[in-house]
Amino acid sequence: MLMKLFQLQLLKTVVNNGLNISRAADQHFVVQSAVSRQLSLLEDELGLPLFERKGKRLIKATDLSLAIVQQVDSIELAMENIRAVADDFRDGRQGEIRIATTHMQAKYFLPPVLNAFRQRYPKVKVNFLQGNPGQLVRMLHDGEADIAVCTEELANDEALLTHHCYDWNHALILPEAHELTEGELSLERIAQHPILTYVLGFTGRSKIEKAFADMGLSIDTSFSATDSDVIKSYVKLGFGVGIIAKISHPNPEEGLVLRDLADFFPESVTRIAYMKNKHLKNYITDLVELLEDFGSRLKAP
Repeated sequence: MLMKLFQLQLLKTVVNNGLNISRAADQHFVVQSAVSRQLSLLEDELGLPLFERKGKRLIKATDLSLAIVQQVDSIELAMENIRAVADDFRDGRQGEIRIATTHMQAKYFLPPVLNAFRQRYPKVKVNFLQGNPGQLVRMLHDGEADIAVCTEELANDEALLTHHCYDWNHALILPEAHELTEGELSLERIAQHPILTYVLGFTGRSKIEKAFADMGLSIDTSFSATDSDVIKSYVKLGFGVGIIAKISHPNPEEGLVLRDLADFFPESVTRIAYMKNKHLKNYITDLVELLEDFGSRLKAP
């Protein structure tokens, strides 16, 4: 009996769900006994165990299982590439694109890019998938997204091909009457106030922490959020001073003052990424080029 792709995909799902047979069965719309039966048949054909067991309970995936899962990833990518090639031959001007990104990119950088894209490809559906940078990388690996646009994580994954998009800096956002609106700024002065900024893993938070730590300064970051607008709202309420991406405050806003922090924090880089060896449909390639083009026009504040 020859192994089936379905068996291999079942194995991948079981491994990715922490060896939870019930959850894997639900995801493939089959009963648990069918999952166990197919995995048993696969083990028989390979002549090696796929799991370490304690009675009927799965304890651990074997090294063979993990190696097979990597091959399944390659097989599924090849299948996706074949469909993408066929779509290009069928009609390269319609389809869909799935963009994994963060709130900041979706709200402040992507709108003009996608406006230009829609003018070229009015029949292409655009789907946003939002999450933290780690989740965006997972979406690429799982085939849920075609490309990702964000600042953190992308450059650290060897399975991804990345493109430079644009550089940006942080800025200090303050109520109009705040004492830091006047005089020379310093990290020492800023550290004397509660700081409202991004949660860890978002929008350069690690660079903010490191800059203060390098100066031997402790800071109060008891309020954090993933959204610049939320940070700005609570700065207005007097919760503290905000450190946000300068691109997220493109226009003056009543009640708030923006001061540049480029001298205190290193530039951050927003990147575009997709899986290596992934065939990009023609319109996705054009979108990547548009992203690079629009990004090259932005000057780091």
